[in-house]
Amino acid sequence: MPELPEVETTRRGVEPLVVGKRLRSIVVREPRLRWPVSLPDSLPGQRLLSVTRRAKYLLFVFEEGVLILHLGMSGSLRVLPDETPYLKHDHLALIFEGERSLRLHDPRRFGSAHWQPVDAGGEALEAAGRHRLLSGLGIEPLDPAFDGAYLKTRARGRRLAVKNFIMDGTVVVGVGNIYANEALFLAGIRPTVQAGRVSLAGYEVLSRRIREVLGSAIQMGGTTLRDFVNQDGNPGYFRQVLNVYDRAGEPCPLCGQPLKGIRLGGRATVYCSKCQRAQGFRP
Repeated sequence: MPELPEVETTRRGVEPLVVGKRLRSIVVREPRLRWPVSLPDSLPGQRLLSVTRRAKYLLFVFEEGVLILHLGMSGSLRVLPDETPYLKHDHLALIFEGERSLRLHDPRRFGSAHWQPVDAGGEALEAAGRHRLLSGLGIEPLDPAFDGAYLKTRARGRRLAVKNFIMDGTVVVGVGNIYANEALFLAGIRPTVQAGRVSLAGYEVLSRRIREVLGSAIQMGGTTLRDFVNQDGNPGYFRQVLNVYDRAGEPCPLCGQPLKGIRLGGRATVYCSKCQRAQGFRP
């Protein structure tokens, strides 16, 4: 599934190719995505002002509103010459002046596209933030306000596992399963510890590790930007060097002890029972 770094990589890849262009037409080849696709007739003719991101949603800011796009489980975007033949799972195309076609390729059809209009004189991103899919989201992990004090305050009295806590999108967005495993390992915190029992110092370290893991993944994604203009339909996301995720039973990269794999909240969870403490953290 595309996670926050992959979505941010997508944003950076498509932004310079379409921003400033006027939308000429829309082609909806399959309206039955996660929710039915219904875009206004007034959208063609508008100029694309910017492409931003909120959590795992891409926000295409036009003159009269925001197109909110989610890539779902298997979606990707490509910018192609308009005459390029469509692939089977190219479900939505935005055709800009200059005959550039921005296409949503989504084999599993869990992606979505929504239009959020902006009132005259209103602020586009503020309007988008009121959309039902975005209104309840937590803080961005790369926001300067995301720190240990924020996490400690939100964790007060909570008994759920700290891994589930940092994956809760109402607390902080974009910390998917891979990144939660990796950040907790780097922070030296066992994923099963109750969120309310982690100290302020532990959360200070964890917040830094979350930013580092996501930031590193985004930087690695920068090497694949060329893939967003290819024609093969592949997402172009990057493979990462991972310390613990999907490595249960293999040696811990720090101590050599076999990594332990469990299910936590229905998700694969891997950690080192020696390096990741039930209480405390590794500075």
